Amino acid sequence: MQRKVYKHASPFVLESNATLDSIEICYHQSGTYIPGKRVIWICHALTANSNPQEWWSGLVGPGKLFDPEKYHVICANMLGSCYGSTGPASKGVNGKPHLLDFPDVTVRDTVAAHNLLREHLGIEQIELIIGGSIGGFQALEWSIMYPKVVKNLVLIGCNAAVSPWGAAFNESQRMALLADPSFREQRDINGGKAGLETARSIALLSYRSYEGYGKSQGEDNNNFIFASKACSYQRHQGEKLSKRFDAYSYYTLTKSVDSHNVARERGSIERALLSVEASTLVIGIDTDNLFPLEEQIFLSRKIKGARLAIIKSLYGHDGFLLEWEQTESIIRNNFQLFNNN
Repeated sequence: MQRKVYKHASPFVLESNATLDSIEICYHQSGTYIPGKRVIWICHALTANSNPQEWWSGLVGPGKLFDPEKYHVICANMLGSCYGSTGPASKGVNGKPHLLDFPDVTVRDTVAAHNLLREHLGIEQIELIIGGSIGGFQALEWSIMYPKVVKNLVLIGCNAAVSPWGAAFNESQRMALLADPSFREQRDINGGKAGLETARSIALLSYRSYEGYGKSQGEDNNNFIFASKACSYQRHQGEKLSKRFDAYSYYTLTKSVDSHNVARERGSIERALLSVEASTLVIGIDTDNLFPLEEQIFLSRKIKGARLAIIKSLYGHDGFLLEWEQTESIIRNNFQLFNNN
């Protein structure tokens, strides 16, 4: 898949009424779009980039379910990210990165920006749009904001509006960032590394499960005085993220998660979900603590004709990334599209 950047030179007005003078959207696509070729649009999660062959390699690639040779596969980087789209690292009129001065961005802002990319590429219809977590938020908003564009919809491990539980996890992570003096000082884009590592450790507890930690992070023998294996794992995961992501984008994107609410300016959640016209598959994970199954059951009941499937996993919410074999089987069983090639 090829990495490209779309530059929208006109002002872009956000839901908050703040205006970005221009925006850039980094995206990956499988070659040049040919009108008539079926489009698979993948929406990435919080800290992923626009190349799904890197983070969803079990599903995306030659010979895989989402084969770039059979379909036009595309994934665009979210606004606010540090992987190429306009975000806190982008420079303002003073020639310096925005950092904490970057305006709040909602899920709908990102979808509206990505729709500009769709129009730029000349894509009239998206055969199937799919996303997990905040990627699922985007996919759902796509189907509500542009119902005539989206034909088939797959929502994984997500909900109709951010829950108090989810918002509390996000605020805890932002508190960790703000507790790091280097983050608040805003000297450069590298500020907040220690805060980011702590925030990631907090997030990981919501992404995984009690059972999963019990199986993978238990001590190797019964003679320990202080448990250390899980502690080492948390630190490792925090350091791993801080090497590839920046704290200011993380802060921005957690606030974007908190913006998710399909009911805003639409009357109610139920009314918003009734406007979805796409053939919809909702997938939940049986051990997901961040987005419990009850939230996917609700979506499947309120979206007309939606089907529900469940992934069985020890990995909790991260099962949407790791259980790709189950995901592939579920999608093939629900969409004839992938069985006629």
